[in-house]
Amino acid sequence: MGGNTPHCPFLLAMAGRSREKKQAAGAAIVRRAAKIIIEGGVPLQGTIRIKGAKNAALPILAATLLTDKEVALKEVPPLEDIKTMSLLLRQLGVEIHCDEQNNERYFVYAHRLHSFTAPPGPVRCMRASFLVAGPLLARLGRVRISRPGGCAIGTRPIDLHLKGLTAMGADFSLEDGFIMLEARRLRGEQIYLDYPSVGATENIMMAACLAEGTTVIENAAAEPEVVDLANFLNSLGARVFGAGTSVIRVEGVNALAGSSYTVIPDRIEAGTFMLAAAITGGSVLLQNVLPQHLKPLMAKLKETGMRVETPEGDKVLVEAPQRPQAVDIQTLPYPGFPTDLQPQAMAFLSTAQGASVITETVFEKRFRHVEELCRMGADIYV
Repeated sequence: MGGNTPHCPFLLAMAGRSREKKQAAGAAIVRRAAKIIIEGGVPLQGTIRIKGAKNAALPILAATLLTDKEVALKEVPPLEDIKTMSLLLRQLGVEIHCDEQNNERYFVYAHRLHSFTAPPGPVRCMRASFLVAGPLLARLGRVRISRPGGCAIGTRPIDLHLKGLTAMGADFSLEDGFIMLEARRLRGEQIYLDYPSVGATENIMMAACLAEGTTVIENAAAEPEVVDLANFLNSLGARVFGAGTSVIRVEGVNALAGSSYTVIPDRIEAGTFMLAAAITGGSVLLQNVLPQHLKPLMAKLKETGMRVETPEGDKVLVEAPQRPQAVDIQTLPYPGFPTDLQPQAMAFLSTAQGASVITETVFEKRFRHVEELCRMGADIYV
């Protein structure tokens, strides 16, 4: 999209969705060049199937570096970040193919890694690229990687990643602007994270799979994407226990096997469409969801007067029978209200009766959309 595109949460959310989803939702959207034109006032109606979670697929793709056996992945969302990670892996020597009949199915074969240097291009343009550091260090004994690129919503330091990897025996140095980590073989260690960082938890957990001995990560992130990564690692033969709690234990093994694995549904995409149904006064049935991952949002929607039902185990129905009532929201690490749904929730609460208070505790620049919502008539101040 063009550089002058407003930061409207629902405009941005709808931009990347498929034509099928747009037609199912009933939204009148026309794309021309760098513009997206939305004709509002239409309640969203229909059924939508949620894609696989990007934030689960990216670390899982990085984790394929830990094994020299083939891995088949299903429900990988067709997004630019996935293409970026695929490019990075190919430049390291990984054979990675997307199924021609199904662009959400990937085959990954990392049996001939020819480089321990992560290409700086992908790393600097996508922060998730730094997740290859732990697997490369564990598999090859060394990794050379640049600092990851900046983040528009706030700072995301990598000190916790480095703290965990050096605690496990890696030697750390800076070399011509690159981070260099070396260890003949990592050793298990007890690591306490000052903050439950998702990326640091994932990087340390992946590296620990091939370390000697047992690694314990305390104050670990408990997000569903961390659990999905742990489940994938265990499908390869790793021994990861406690994912989803604040303490994760990893018993190192000598080698990992291949597997076939399905990525969990994207709770942020699901939440975005739930809020889209509510803000338009519509009725939308979401398929391929895990309702337990959406409990914070479901609770808040019910507080506003929206109808939220789970007719089946993998479905959620959202209906808006009335104008919403104001509620207060505070973003927190999982299982709290997700920061990635805060902009959409703010757009929704701009239509509510009464004043809502939204407190952002995760990213210091996560209110950049306020100005654009105010231009559209919202009454918001920071």
